[in-house]
Amino acid sequence: MNPARRVTAAAATTVALATAGTLLTTVTPASAAVSCTSPVFKRQFFANTSFSGTAKKTDCDSAIDQSWSGAPISGLPKDNFGVRWSVTRDFGSGGPFTLTASALDGIRVHLDGTRRIDLWKNTSTTVTKTLNLTIPSGKHTLRVDYVNWTGSAKVKFTYTPRTTASVDKTKPLAPTGAKAVYDTTTGKAKLTWTAAKEMDLSGYRVYRRLKGASFAATPLATTTSTSYTDTTLPKTGATYYYEVRARDKAGNESTGSTDQPVTTVDLTPPGRVGPVAVLGTTAGNSVSWPASTAKDVHHYEVWGAPDGRSDPHGPATLVLGTSWTDVTAPVGSAYRYTVQAVDAAGNIAAPSEPQVVTRPAPSTTPAPSGLTSTLGDSMTWLRWTPAQGSPAASSYRVYRRTAADGGWRLLGSASTASYEDRAAPKGKAYYYVAAVDGTGADSEPSTQLTVDRLTPTTATGPAQPRLTLVSSGGTRHPIIVKAEPGAGDEGRLLQGYTWDISGACGDSGLGHMSTTGTIEWTPPYNGPCMVTVFAVDAYGRTGERGAWLEFTVNR
Repeated sequence: MNPARRVTAAAATTVALATAGTLLTTVTPASAAVSCTSPVFKRQFFANTSFSGTAKKTDCDSAIDQSWSGAPISGLPKDNFGVRWSVTRDFGSGGPFTLTASALDGIRVHLDGTRRIDLWKNTSTTVTKTLNLTIPSGKHTLRVDYVNWTGSAKVKFTYTPRTTASVDKTKPLAPTGAKAVYDTTTGKAKLTWTAAKEMDLSGYRVYRRLKGASFAATPLATTTSTSYTDTTLPKTGATYYYEVRARDKAGNESTGSTDQPVTTVDLTPPGRVGPVAVLGTTAGNSVSWPASTAKDVHHYEVWGAPDGRSDPHGPATLVLGTSWTDVTAPVGSAYRYTVQAVDAAGNIAAPSEPQVVTRPAPSTTPAPSGLTSTLGDSMTWLRWTPAQGSPAASSYRVYRRTAADGGWRLLGSASTASYEDRAAPKGKAYYYVAAVDGTGADSEPSTQLTVDRLTPTTATGPAQPRLTLVSSGGTRHPIIVKAEPGAGDEGRLLQGYTWDISGACGDSGLGHMSTTGTIEWTPPYNGPCMVTVFAVDAYGRTGERGAWLEFTVNR
């Protein structure tokens, strides 16, 4: 309640701003302009019941709830006066509201110039009316006119949102002005936004998602403030997005604010590497490990030291792949190796479980020489010359690696001076061969051979295949066609054969594939039949020329 007050002439020029929930009375001359901060009402006193002429006084009123037993202000009569309140405010998303008015004597309520409540008569008792209505979203103007004709003066007016879930189905508007700031020192993100205009606001919900993912159904946090500090961000260098949603007292939730991104600092090291495998060869100690599951690993650090020493021996070796050969390890000494993954931000994983291996001394059997290769579509054929000398080799071991400084892997053994690598990679590979003496010891390694299988070794695809009609499908038997490599491809490794059928055979279209060379199906009709077959090499190339068979199906 805000009864009018008498003021001195000096105070008459003082202007005080009113804010929501607080009444700061402005006393000014009748002709002066008064500005009241929404949602505070602007109040005008008139010395008549028609609200004509210039108001005797204008001030600000935070609530309409007054009673006067005489003249409400100096200069007004105790009877036949009028008071007008008006306010323009943002109703946010709008929704269902209740307007309640009571007066002794008359009161009228207008919304955007339209009369909504009309209790306009001289009474001896207080009259009251309650009205439920839906107010649209956005800004609207309320005006309340009150008159006192005779006797006591009382007036009260309220407007409140209806917050029952069964009545209020209107979602709040999405919060605006969202902004996220990330502190690289603390790893915290502070999110701020503009206060919602909703009168039935219960609070806000904050959501967070990883880039490329969706927001979870459960909010990260709930708050009644217009800011939130996230202290739970993983320090992985990843980008996260935030959004804020408003929630009203009926449980309706708005859509999200504009997504706000933050990119975190990466302080999280990769996981521990392992298991590490070691192999002692006469070419050096080979160390290998599985690739780290961390997506941002930049390289690995390999530490080697004589077994029994507590400190690493020398500086770590930086390795970009997942294997390495220590060519400096002394023969006959047990060496301990550990591996650590290092990410792009420089975070270092914990050392792997150490593995110990001893580089063997080479036997006195002479090493092979003249290591060469012949390339096939999916095979590398290695040949070498046995060294002349004593003692003679009892067998040979073939080693391969896929990086110039990678770890050696034992491919297999050969009893003669040749070996077929049928699992050869399509890129570069490195080989060496060691002669094995009667005790199972390796000789010195042969000269290393580099093989590049990045492109097919033959310029063209496979030749036209040779076809044999095994069965023509008579008396309801299946058709069987056998396909074999064409002329010049007898020793070539093929992926298989692709084929199609037409006529009485059926109508399949090119696309059937046989990896065995046996083509079999049951024909649907009697009559002429055609089968066309193409060979497919190990690189997936289909031959330019297909072979075909024509025959008659008699079912």
